[in-house]
Amino acid sequence: MEKISRNAPCWCGSGKKYKICHMALDEKIHHYELEGHIVPDRSILKTERQLEGIRASSVLNIAVLDAVEKMIGPGVTTQQIDDLVHHMTIEMGGIPAPLNYEGYPKSVCTSINEVVCHGIPSRDRVLQEGDIINVDVSTLYKGFFSDSSRMYCIGEVSEEKKRLVQVTKECMEKGIAMVKPWNFLGDMAQAVNDHAKANGYSVVVDIGGHGIGLEFHEEPFVSYVTRSGTEMLMVPGMVFTIEPMVNMGSSEIYVDDADGWTVYTEDGKPSAQWEVTVAVTEEGCEILTW
Repeated sequence: MEKISRNAPCWCGSGKKYKICHMALDEKIHHYELEGHIVPDRSILKTERQLEGIRASSVLNIAVLDAVEKMIGPGVTTQQIDDLVHHMTIEMGGIPAPLNYEGYPKSVCTSINEVVCHGIPSRDRVLQEGDIINVDVSTLYKGFFSDSSRMYCIGEVSEEKKRLVQVTKECMEKGIAMVKPWNFLGDMAQAVNDHAKANGYSVVVDIGGHGIGLEFHEEPFVSYVTRSGTEMLMVPGMVFTIEPMVNMGSSEIYVDDADGWTVYTEDGKPSAQWEVTVAVTEEGCEILTW
């Protein structure tokens, strides 16, 4: 980190002197760095003004998923979900972050049964009794990004699928419980992975969470299969997603060659995912979206 004079304005833009703002935090981070740990640089840490912007974006994100919950059910097409997400986000003054992101053609991801993530909405895909679906909403509002997803059970769902959905939610919650300053992302990952494995499931390796806030996807990459004491140090001001993808069978996946987006389980068995955005605080974490 660039050295700053004790009496100079803090790098965070608070207007306070560095010595009474971020100096002690920077020194503690540097201590961990000297021990050989991966630490965040200042570009990853959000200021209070930036956190306020992310919170405002998150309000829209949550409202959209609440609306999806009210309309979803047997007979609904995934295009109808996309239409609702698109129009509601625009009406509230936001922009659906997935739309045209690296060529993605829709405003939301709808991933059903064996689709792990990035399912593309379609007028031809009608939700059927017994389906499970992940609806992943990401919002840009006044320059700030938020992101979350929920699982929905459509009508009467098999006990096998219900259990997968519930255990995946528990995996996310166990990850949230490990988000504390001076823990490591690997501490969170191991809590997620251990719970999935204890229940006979596997966690997708190649796709994970991500930093978010000023961009849709930022550093760090957030794995759910690494070990305690590894990966980046968690520091107050970090904002990232917790979104484990848990498979009923193997962790192996593949991407649809036809559309370049839709990710499937290799063995055709169901997958589930829940996602929240969290901010690391001085005391623990703040859940920004759900």
